[in-house]
Amino acid sequence: MRLLAKIAAAALALGLATGMAAAKEWKTVRIGTEGAYPPFNYKDAAGNLKGFDIDIAKALCDRMKVKCIFVAQDWDGIIPGLLAKKYDAIVASMSITDERKKKVDFTDPYYRSPATFVVPKNSPITDVSPKAMAGKTIGAQSSTIHANYLEDNYKDSTIRLYKTQDEVNADLAAGRLDAQLADKLVLFEWLKTKDGQCCKFVGPAITDPRWFGEGAGIAVRKEDKDLKEMFNKALKEIVADGTYEKINKKYFPFSIY
Repeated sequence: MRLLAKIAAAALALGLATGMAAAKEWKTVRIGTEGAYPPFNYKDAAGNLKGFDIDIAKALCDRMKVKCIFVAQDWDGIIPGLLAKKYDAIVASMSITDERKKKVDFTDPYYRSPATFVVPKNSPITDVSPKAMAGKTIGAQSSTIHANYLEDNYKDSTIRLYKTQDEVNADLAAGRLDAQLADKLVLFEWLKTKDGQCCKFVGPAITDPRWFGEGAGIAVRKEDKDLKEMFNKALKEIVADGTYEKINKKYFPFSIY
């Protein structure tokens, strides 16, 4: 009987300890972001992180009453960095996909944007179907849904992958690519710049959920469900009180929510 009592007491203590761990009080949240994906996240001349993702993250942290610390991380290693506890959440325009859900949990989407092709203004390309693009050289940022889409569907094209979106833009502007595929909102901003005046949108918006998921969400570790719910609650609140709309208008003349 004494042995059973000891076992029961130990089990109760373990249960309480587990419950306490699950109920972590978040006072500081480290946010991982890329810093090379304007206008969503980028570094200004002084090296400070700026952009839509950064402003949204700050608004969410304010609402959650936690201190935000931002950590810049190359895109290729951004999920491994989260799993290694280099930061607690990823706010970096990461699309919610079934493949990523195997490794991390996502909040509700905080914006949605289709993919689209861009070509030089003097390009004769009007049809961007896989058959029509056979033999063409198409660029995209590596380790993205856009790269996956091209590799899965454009097997008769030459696919060139780059570390950053800026590098894709530069090669298209320099004539080293026939086209590129990327997020429409990102390309919308680039086309307004001096370098982007070289190029134009072509073809329809691409939204197939098999590759482009449900929208962009905040990624957290699977065990941090409390943090996920904190983000979701804060997102609903900044949408309801107009904070989200104010940030949206700072970057885009149309709603992306």
